[in-house]
Amino acid sequence: MIKFYSFHGTVTMISDFIMGQNGEGEGCYKLISVEDGSGTIVNFVVSPTTYFVDHVMVAVGDRVTGYYDGNAPVPLIYPPQYRALVMVKDSPYQNVKVDYFNSQLESSDGQLRLNLSPYTQIVLTNGQPFSRSLTNRNLIVIYGPATTSIPAQTTPYRIVVWC
Repeated sequence: MIKFYSFHGTVTMISDFIMGQNGEGEGCYKLISVEDGSGTIVNFVVSPTTYFVDHVMVAVGDRVTGYYDGNAPVPLIYPPQYRALVMVKDSPYQNVKVDYFNSQLESSDGQLRLNLSPYTQIVLTNGQPFSRSLTNRNLIVIYGPATTSIPAQTTPYRIVVWC
């Protein structure tokens, strides 16, 4: 099971990342360095399967959040290097939560509960409609305002199902 962890900061560098010894996939992988403002740096390996919310382009200077699997093995190097599963570029108009949501549509950290409406767009990562139950799944939730209760409650604009 994926345990989503995140790191938020400013993109300081984007470069090509060579996978394999023969340069397979050359140009298909990127290394994105992110600094959090207090000197902590994380490198994200971005692959063709990394999901970028809203399919945005990321550039040096952008504020981003990278999500990775906290249960995945990582090389013991500094700065830490994680395989990015989801990348989110900051937007003043929306919030994003990437997590496992249980049978009550509550996130695994207990911080967000979803209230669906007929206007909530529910899609797969490829943009196609998803028509099954959202419970007990990994979801990328794009939402606006939320209550200040615990858990906060929101009616999402869009939910992307991470199969």
